[in-house]
Amino acid sequence: MGSLRSTLIRRLAFLQAVILLAIVLMAVNGTWLFVAGSGYYESGAMDALEDAVYRRSDGHLALDSTPALARIRRESANLWFVIRDERGMTLSGGQIPERYRAVLDELPYLGRLEFSKPASAEDSVTALARWRDTAAGRVQIFTIAHPFLSWRRLLGGASYMSLVFSLPILALVVIVTVLATPVIVTRAFAGLEALRRQADAIDVDREGVRLSASPVPAEVQPLVEAVNAALDRLDRGYERQRRLLADAAHELRTPIAILNAHVEDLPPGPDRQRLSEDAARLSTLAGQLLDLQRLELQPARFRKLELNALARRVIAAIAPLAFRAGYGVDFQPAPGEVWVEGDETALERALSNLLQNAIDHGGRRGEITLLVSPEGSLSVMDEGEGVPQAARERIFEPFHRLGEEGRGAGLGLNLVQRIAGLHQGRVDCLDREGKAGACFRLTLPVPKPSARA
Repeated sequence: MGSLRSTLIRRLAFLQAVILLAIVLMAVNGTWLFVAGSGYYESGAMDALEDAVYRRSDGHLALDSTPALARIRRESANLWFVIRDERGMTLSGGQIPERYRAVLDELPYLGRLEFSKPASAEDSVTALARWRDTAAGRVQIFTIAHPFLSWRRLLGGASYMSLVFSLPILALVVIVTVLATPVIVTRAFAGLEALRRQADAIDVDREGVRLSASPVPAEVQPLVEAVNAALDRLDRGYERQRRLLADAAHELRTPIAILNAHVEDLPPGPDRQRLSEDAARLSTLAGQLLDLQRLELQPARFRKLELNALARRVIAAIAPLAFRAGYGVDFQPAPGEVWVEGDETALERALSNLLQNAIDHGGRRGEITLLVSPEGSLSVMDEGEGVPQAARERIFEPFHRLGEEGRGAGLGLNLVQRIAGLHQGRVDCLDREGKAGACFRLTLPVPKPSARA
């Protein structure tokens, strides 16, 4: 479907053209009615004779039986005429009144001649003589005055008048249409453009944003009110969903803690190992849900953090779970201190999720490596199957799992991405250089030395 703005411009231009054409037609019709009824036009008989005269094969002048000439004959019983060409050949008809005969010999020397009634106004013409260009060549016609004006001659005159007067008006209309109409339509749509910008600002992380109905036309305001009402319903539903997730996560912590205590009482063996891993995943899932709620509801508490110390604490907490799953752990701190600005709890949770992801998808072989770089990045590497290139964007979507056999809920990497965005950083899935497996790198902005000072 085309643009409403361009549609309005085309329709307005078409409407203006139709109005201009209607004005021209009404002007032509009014002129014809005025001329036909007023008697001011006196060349009707001369026009009919001009259209009817022709030259026969023998060179003599003759008249054709045209409808206009027939009408003149019906309306004027005393029709008379004299037609002569430049060589003196003459064609006449009717009874020429005695008062006009005196000028017959002088006609060749006259260019224009009119007779009026004695003591009458100048427009009361009774007879006239004109030179006309006809099918028989240039001839002089001397005949009675008659008010008949044919449509053909009226339109011909109107065509000439349109060239003189209508074309400038039409050009002005075209200029106004091309220049002014888009400006007028654009200003009329200014409110809708502002409404579009407001709609672009609506996001899942920005609650309470509503469309303003003040700058839009009255016809669009019901739509704005309906959209705002829909946004209210979505916000209420989203709030209910958030409360449900938070309540569920809180309620899960107690039974998970009881489950962990019972697992620890079991004798060592494969069953205890699997139950311990499952309980750890449940605990991680509950923590992820609570972390998501905290990120959305609580402001981040940023302070200066040293990445080596933060990474050491997290790897020390995760290492026992990695050992029980059959992995070796390799921690490679950066040489020297690496300071960043961040929320300590959020960054610890992000790093824990990356390590837990490596444990889940590392194939239970090789080492899990945590590398801290001086540039402010934390890299978690495993020696598993890696992540296909086509799937590296989708793995950060919530509840997306790389394989059906995975036991996670698909929230860990999404939470890492949110925490990275909160810190103006990024998280990437990369290939390991020269080795099999995956590498997840969480990059954080490192303040410049001047900023730290």
